[in-house]
Amino acid sequence: MVDRTSLGRADERERSSERRRSGEFRRVRKLARANDRERTNEEPVVSVVVPAKDEASYLGETLASVAALDAMVPYEVLVVDGGSTDGTAEVASEYGATVVDGAGTTIAEGRNLGGALARGEWVAFVDADTTLRREYLTRMLEFAEREGLAAASSRCRITGPARARLMELTINHVFSRLRRPILPGFNFLIRREVFAATGGFPDVPNEDTAYSRRLARQYRTGYCPDVLVDSSGRRVAESGLTGTLVHYAKLDVGRIRAGGYPVTDSPGQRNE
Repeated sequence: MVDRTSLGRADERERSSERRRSGEFRRVRKLARANDRERTNEEPVVSVVVPAKDEASYLGETLASVAALDAMVPYEVLVVDGGSTDGTAEVASEYGATVVDGAGTTIAEGRNLGGALARGEWVAFVDADTTLRREYLTRMLEFAEREGLAAASSRCRITGPARARLMELTINHVFSRLRRPILPGFNFLIRREVFAATGGFPDVPNEDTAYSRRLARQYRTGYCPDVLVDSSGRRVAESGLTGTLVHYAKLDVGRIRAGGYPVTDSPGQRNE
C-alpha cells in the first residue's frame, strides 16, 4: 500500500529544493544579502525572529518572503537554530540572517533567546514554515501604532488540504474575537520592551496561547483584519484534522496543568 503522507512530504521537500535552486531564489538570496549589508549600518526598528530545527525544506521560502518585504523601516533577521542536522543553519546564512545557536532549546526557549538578542523596537516572531506578504511589516506596524497595541497578529491563510480551512477559520474568526485574543506563535508582533517586561513565552505546551492570555491581562492586544501571512497546514496533512485537534487538545491540557491560563472567553467579546 502506498503511503501517501510520506509521498506528500517527499514531494514537498523536492519542490522546495527545486525552488531554492531556481533563478528566482538565487535573485532573492542576493537581494537578502544586499539588504542585510544595508541594515547593518542602521539600528533596526523590527527584529524578525524565526525559531527553526531541521526546517531546511521550508526555511528558504520563509526567508525569501522576509527579504522581499516592502518595508519602510530597517529590520534584522535572526534564525534560532535548535540543533538542526539538515542544513537549516546554512540556508539561514544564505539569506543573510543572523544564525543563533539554540541547540537543545524548546520552541518557547528558542523564541525567547531570539527575543533577548533582538535590537528592534518591535519583535516579529515567525515560524519557519510561514511566509509573509510583502506589506506585512508596514500594515502590522501601522495597525499596532494606530490602535495603541503592545502586541498583535493578523488574519492568516493556512495552506494545504481543504480540512486545514477549519484551522484558518478558527484563528481568523474565533481567536481574534476573544476578549483576550490568542496570537499564534507563527505570526506574533510585540514591542520589545513589553516582551522583556513580561518574561517572554512560558515553557509549557501551547506556549503561544499561554503567553497571549497572560499578556492580554496587562496590555492591549489585537488582530489586524488583513490576511498578511501564509502558514503551512502540514500537521493537518500528516495527521488529519481529527489527529491535529487531538494533538492540540492534549497540549492545552498540559498547558493548563503547567499553570497556563485556560480559555474561558466567548467569541464576540472585545479586548478591554
